Amino acid sequence: MRTTGTSHGHGRVVVVTGASGGVGRATARAFAARGDKVALLARGRKGLAAAADDVRRAGGEALVIGVDVSDAEAVEDAAQQVVDAYGRIDVWVNNAFTGVFAPFTEVDPDEFRRVTEVTYLGYVFGTRAALRHMLPRDRGTIVQVGSALAYRGIPLQSAYCGAKHAIQGFNESLRCELLHARSGVRTTMVQLPGLNTPQFDWVLNRMPGRARPVAPVYQPEVAARAVVHASAHARRREYWVGGSTAATLIANAIAPGLLDRYLARTNVDAQQDEGRPDGPANLWAPADGLHGQDFGAHGRFDDEATDDSPQQWASRNRGWVGAALTVGAGALAARRLVRR
Repeated sequence: MRTTGTSHGHGRVVVVTGASGGVGRATARAFAARGDKVALLARGRKGLAAAADDVRRAGGEALVIGVDVSDAEAVEDAAQQVVDAYGRIDVWVNNAFTGVFAPFTEVDPDEFRRVTEVTYLGYVFGTRAALRHMLPRDRGTIVQVGSALAYRGIPLQSAYCGAKHAIQGFNESLRCELLHARSGVRTTMVQLPGLNTPQFDWVLNRMPGRARPVAPVYQPEVAARAVVHASAHARRREYWVGGSTAATLIANAIAPGLLDRYLARTNVDAQQDEGRPDGPANLWAPADGLHGQDFGAHGRFDDEATDDSPQQWASRNRGWVGAALTVGAGALAARRLVRR
């Protein structure tokens, strides 16, 4: 189903998976605000319909495609629908995921498999479908929406962390192959912090309390801006979003053993709020399906979430930051020489 809005005529053709809610929803809106044509891929009918309305209001054009990204053939068919409608795919954003909040021993094998099929293989299948249309044109960008958890596992999210680690390795391998082939197709990854999205109310949760992101919490629009920027600057291998992401990844590189112990002490409680889990788990069926509701982009953490990330600006402008640091260091050294 195509939904047209104010057309700018020259926008890119963008595919966003997991577009019905959370980061995917905010990302679809951000691309639409640029006048892009946005193909919205997800399972939930209510969320997809509302996302299409968002895209139209933002000034873009929407193509709604209901698909489960764990089905490789369905993802290939979805990519072909986009090409049939718009003639090409310029940007493909892999974002769809699911998860289970529980100790590893309390996650059933079928549940672990399902998380892996959606959160990891969904990216593999999406990337393969995108490349099928990008490689012949020798143009296009694939953005893998990642997480600090792509490098650093935390308790209670073993299936999700494993999938994000797998995406990281897969994407690095693909990037090397594209560089070797001197391809004009680019792939990059955006590593995200804890975000105020609906996932914490629809994830399968076996913890005593309600699931929540580890603070500090950022609004999904922070992630969306990073994804849009990465899509236009994909020579960078990855982008870090949020000071907490940078701090976590640096600490993990320097002292992973100490970080193990710190997370063991703090992160079980840090991922829970008071109250009992009561949301509709979306592991096997979408919470925003035919008989569900539209959850939108934001979760229940608006009161504490920030829409600003100075670290994200620094990441996007690392050349200027590096130059400033160099000039500052030079000036400090000069002052010290004068004092001598």
